[in-house]
Amino acid sequence: MSALKRSSQVAYKRWKDTKISFVTSQTDDKSILTVHEEQPGKNEPSNEGDCTILEDSKNGSSGISETFTVEEAVEAIGFGKFQWKLSMLTGVAWMADAMEMMLLSIAAPQLRCEWRLSSWKVAFITSIVFIGMMISSSLWGNISDKYGRKVCLILCMLWTLHYGLLSAFAPVYSWILVLRGLVGFGLGGAPQSVTLYTEFLPVKSRGISIILLGVFWALGAVFEVLLAMVVMPTLGWKWLLAFSTLPLVVFAASCCWLPESARFDVLRGREDKALDTLKCIAAANGSSVPTRRLIANTQTDRGRIRDLFIPEYRKTTLLIWFIWFCNAFSYYGIVLLTTELFQAGSACSATNNSNMEPRCSLECSYLAFNDYVDLLWTTLAEFPGILVTLWMIDRIGRRKSMAICFLLFSVSILPLYACTQRTLLTVFIFIARAFITGGWQAAYVYTPEVFPTATRAIGIGTSSGMARVGALITPFIAQVLLKSSVYLTLSVYLICCLLGTVASWFLPMETTGQSLRESTQSTMEQKNMERQHGSETAESSSNTCP
Repeated sequence: MSALKRSSQVAYKRWKDTKISFVTSQTDDKSILTVHEEQPGKNEPSNEGDCTILEDSKNGSSGISETFTVEEAVEAIGFGKFQWKLSMLTGVAWMADAMEMMLLSIAAPQLRCEWRLSSWKVAFITSIVFIGMMISSSLWGNISDKYGRKVCLILCMLWTLHYGLLSAFAPVYSWILVLRGLVGFGLGGAPQSVTLYTEFLPVKSRGISIILLGVFWALGAVFEVLLAMVVMPTLGWKWLLAFSTLPLVVFAASCCWLPESARFDVLRGREDKALDTLKCIAAANGSSVPTRRLIANTQTDRGRIRDLFIPEYRKTTLLIWFIWFCNAFSYYGIVLLTTELFQAGSACSATNNSNMEPRCSLECSYLAFNDYVDLLWTTLAEFPGILVTLWMIDRIGRRKSMAICFLLFSVSILPLYACTQRTLLTVFIFIARAFITGGWQAAYVYTPEVFPTATRAIGIGTSSGMARVGALITPFIAQVLLKSSVYLTLSVYLICCLLGTVASWFLPMETTGQSLRESTQSTMEQKNMERQHGSETAESSSNTCP
């Protein structure tokens, strides 16, 4: 009882010393009430953690219980026509990303023949795209958190469109390197479409909707192969690069409709704009926004990488970075291994070059119709992985879905240690690619859910940057190390994905069915209040006589 008395005295003294000021501003049909809490020893109230309430003056009630958050508004509005339109627009951005990544593997043979390039120069054309993405991913995330998801996404897509079109006019090898590197710089912001899309989705449909965005990526890759089958034999690689920007043109023509995230507007103190956005969404979906007042926590410091390493998120950030690294390392690794092992005929003969004739480093050969068919079949392996993840993501959770995909990828490459012939080789490689595709899609669901709105974009941006590191390293394993030992090469990917399984399993938070967090301060305050409440409960229990 004495402990409870001391706690009450401390709480009363803190309340007595705290100064609370109310600032009310009036707009056309809304009143905004801002509550500032000033602690002892501070001359001015801080903007951090301000509680802002937006009230529709037509409704006119002032009871503190009659409030709602953006999360509650999104849940009340539900999934409807607006989300379908947003799915199409963000899906177009994913198609553009896939096509820009896929086209170089198709255009590379013709570039080698036309410019008499050596193998390492051809490989560097692809590497420079990953380097551009790695450099820009965190930058685009910072822009998205500071200036808005809409601004970031439009800028990066228009940037990619501009330099993608200029790539079609590259006269020499040095120009194609510079322009494709700038295209990669723009593509580094493509994952921010997931940030924007996630913040408009209700809890129940969030996982399924984000996974279905992966269908657009696969469709973009398939469309690029079909486009190449028509364009390359007649018009050449320059026209292929030009036509590959078609999804970007569609996005540029439609981006005026793209709304800014209501969660972001609330976080930067534009609650009236957020409310207008929510009302427009509700009108499009045939529903309504909750009445009375919109309440939220404003945070001025957004998009800081150091916020990813506060005690609550440090372990999560490091594990997510490693998971994204493993996904990209294994995904692009299995893509490269597919070509290498198919050319060798089997896993056993991949390192046996005794029966192969010496090849000139400048030897070139154009892709034939059968080569395009093989590329098409390889790309179609993406769809089963998406369907499997779609089935698992809400049933067993995000963490377990990623862990299972990593584990099954490892199991799928085990038969490659044997002298597997081409047919079985194809089956197991496609199964492996399906599971690593599904695991990466699950990571795209989990990452924006686990970080608060203030650091969500920078969280995705830095994770995408780590993925590009894996993509840069994997050619040295799948192509260079493979020439020495196929078994050592397979062991590297096996160990990597087993470690990815462990990392996924030990993620601290499961986000299935959880609301999106808003500001970093509110998250920490909530955790501290929960811990304080738990300690007070335990203390009061220990001092209660039976």
